[in-house]
Formats: sequence, C-alpha cells, structure tokens
Amino acid sequence: MNSLQAQDTILLVEDNPKDILLIQRAFRKAGIINPLQVVNDGDAAVLYLSGEEPYSERSHYPLPVLVLLDLKLPRRSGAEVLMWLRQQPILKRMPVVVLTSSREYADVNHLYDLGVNAYMVKPVAFNNLVEIVEILNRHWIVFNERPQIGTA
Repeated sequence: MNSLQAQDTILLVEDNPKDILLIQRAFRKAGIINPLQVVNDGDAAVLYLSGEEPYSERSHYPLPVLVLLDLKLPRRSGAEVLMWLRQQPILKRMPVVVLTSSREYADVNHLYDLGVNAYMVKPVAFNNLVEIVEILNRHWIVFNERPQIGTA
C-alpha cells in the first residue's frame, strides 16, 4: 500500500516508548512511507503545531497531514491538545485521530464533541495495529493535504 505523497508528515503524539516503537513498526509493515514525527507530551504537540521553538524550522518540522493523538499525555491531555487545535483558524480542520487505550464511553463522547475525526482503541495484537494503520492510510493520509500558510 502506498501513500499519496511521501513528504506528507504524520504527527504522532505519544508518551509511551513501546507504543511509539510499535506504531513505527506498523507503519513500515503497512508500507506507509510518510515521515512520522513524534512528540512525547501535549505541550510539545502544541509547540510543534504552532511552529514555536524548538519546532520553528518548518523544513524539519512540517505541518502534518494527520495527527495521531494519545489521550493520556503528560503536561497537556489529548483532549486539551484537540481543544487548542480546533480553536486555531489555520489548523482547525486538520484531521485528528485519537489512538488510545481508553475504552471509556465518556472519553469517546467527549472527544467527538471536541471535534476528533476518529477514535480508535490501541489493539493488543500487532497485526491488528497494522490493520488500523492501513485504515488510517486509506481514510486520512491519502486524501488530506497540509494546510497552506502564507500571506494574503
């Protein structure tokens, strides 16, 4: 399976090193060649998305075409990152998929109320994670473009 454009970056916001490694492996196994940028907490996600230091160099830290967001993060929760993102005029339509271990209906409903595009529970089996990544590729990565920021 191939993605639309290899340069279209995906931002993974995840604090668990094991989950980061598994997601990176799942991307490789699914044949997705998009660059995967990783930040480990909610504050870093906001800094990355807003282009603030240490992520101000957009050639190294481009705006993503998709954000994969864990729910339970240090410093700022996934819900707080999503709330911030949906209030940013240029970024508010950026696709966000929550990929978390929480199966709580309250979490699911709250995130959809905040404007998440999809809510997926991290599977236990690696092959199921690969299937999720393939679904993400078909539904979110291939059909989205990076927001254009420029002077009008």
